[in-house]
Amino acid sequence: MQDIASDLRQTVADALVWLRTLPDRADARRPAPNKWSPREIIGHLIDSASINHERFVRAQLQDDLVFPTYEQDLWVAKQRYNEQDWNGLLARWTSFNEQIASVVERISERDMTRPRIDHNLHMIGWRTVAPTTPTTLEYFVNDYVGHLRHHVAQIYAITGAGRTS
Repeated sequence: MQDIASDLRQTVADALVWLRTLPDRADARRPAPNKWSPREIIGHLIDSASINHERFVRAQLQDDLVFPTYEQDLWVAKQRYNEQDWNGLLARWTSFNEQIASVVERISERDMTRPRIDHNLHMIGWRTVAPTTPTTLEYFVNDYVGHLRHHVAQIYAITGAGRTS
């Protein structure tokens, strides 16, 4: 589980190098009227980290991978991330992901790899899993890291600024 935790930490660290260099207010511009700005994407990633932290802990205590869904667009809108301080958002995002990495590196091999027949990753996964296909917590954690990378790449595509990795 060390590899996944290290991968998560490195992904966040690499992204921070260039996210901190975005030109003033470039982080608040939406690429289109109904699309998230970089601030809103980071806000969404904070929400995702918060929710998935709980899921990853609970997954060690239960036999399934069934968790509540959430309305991500409404969460972003209600928290008005576009009005929040960019550096504060980055600090919270970093901190949440450090906590997740700490949890992940302590998950037992058994909890991480045992097949779970009951799950709702067809509803909550980034890369969904059919409800009839067993899956593992390891898949779900790796899916979280993939989701994070996807959104970091979106920010880069929106801003085109300073990416070094």
